[in-house]
Amino acid sequence: MKLTVVIVNYKVEHFLVQCLHSVSRSMQGIDGEVIVVDNASGDGSIDYVRRMFPDFTYIENSENVGFARANNIGIRRGTGEYVMLLNPDTFIGEQLIPDCIHLLDSDPSIGATGVRMLNQDGTFALESRRGVPTPFTAFCKMTGLNSLFPHSHTFGRYYMRYLDEHEANPVEVISGACMFIRRSVLDKCGLLDEDFFMYGEDIDLSYRMLQTEHRNYYLPTLMLHYKGESSNKNTYHYVYIFYQAMYIFFRKHYSHYNWLLSVPIRMAIYLKGASEYLSRKLWQLVGSKQTMLEYMQQKRYLLRGSNRNLEKMVDLCERHGLVYDQGSASYPAADYVVFDTDSFSYHDILCEMEQWGTDGNKRPMVATYSSQMNCIITGLYIFE
Repeated sequence: MKLTVVIVNYKVEHFLVQCLHSVSRSMQGIDGEVIVVDNASGDGSIDYVRRMFPDFTYIENSENVGFARANNIGIRRGTGEYVMLLNPDTFIGEQLIPDCIHLLDSDPSIGATGVRMLNQDGTFALESRRGVPTPFTAFCKMTGLNSLFPHSHTFGRYYMRYLDEHEANPVEVISGACMFIRRSVLDKCGLLDEDFFMYGEDIDLSYRMLQTEHRNYYLPTLMLHYKGESSNKNTYHYVYIFYQAMYIFFRKHYSHYNWLLSVPIRMAIYLKGASEYLSRKLWQLVGSKQTMLEYMQQKRYLLRGSNRNLEKMVDLCERHGLVYDQGSASYPAADYVVFDTDSFSYHDILCEMEQWGTDGNKRPMVATYSSQMNCIITGLYIFE
């Protein structure tokens, strides 16, 4: 078998269905398998998804074992020559899987590749390629030097922004949101380190893959990463897990620096946590009682699709009290552009998103309409 795709799910059924739909399109004509590992979602989502994609393999964990361990369970079950690890809050272009297979087939020196990820507004996701967070690189990231000098080979190495995002290049760290790996490389360097519950496991695996004779690579083929957790990225819980993962990485690979690193990392955790606590208290003092739905009702939606599905999209908008336009309304007037995925390929959606903002106007956010679920999916809210 050529390819094993492993996707770990935890309570994101709508995103997962869309992700699997895009994977199905991208795998056309490829000898492969899709393995979905559910981390004890407990909401019935895996049964719902199984009914829509009965030919895929489903593994249901009795508890949430974390991202690394769940991926390892899927990798061990699969038999593909290549392994693709993919987040459920993504969709991929139809060319992505063929492009990645062609790259690895044509160059045996490449052991793994990442891809060009877009944010919801079509901008380039910086985590698409990164440098190994050596103590100095991590220092530049934590102090903001990498933001002050983003294109510097010295200070900006964390996101490697001195590389052209539209060109294929060797890189050091591949994002765990989409990793395309030779199984033979995993046999040499080992699977994901299960000491990492969430975050950091991709950095650790990328670093260990660099110790083999193969290279890690960046390929500018397109996908979207909603990063659904991003709304919680300023919470103390996120900050703690993120920096704890960084600390585990340093302790594992730079133990001789351990006494120097433990203090600044823990200070970062406490400072970020205190900042979030104060911002939440300030928000409470303002007294906002705005719900997410009320927030989304203040946005304007441009609906694009077939006449049949447009009727369903309009019905959803009217039931939820959304302001909408149809067809050829200009992007500057829209906060969200809703694409009917029956009418548009995922690749075409991604290519169009890349062009947003190039004329100097504001960038809208992407949303999709799924006829399978009859819902509009945004990164913040699902309209059913």
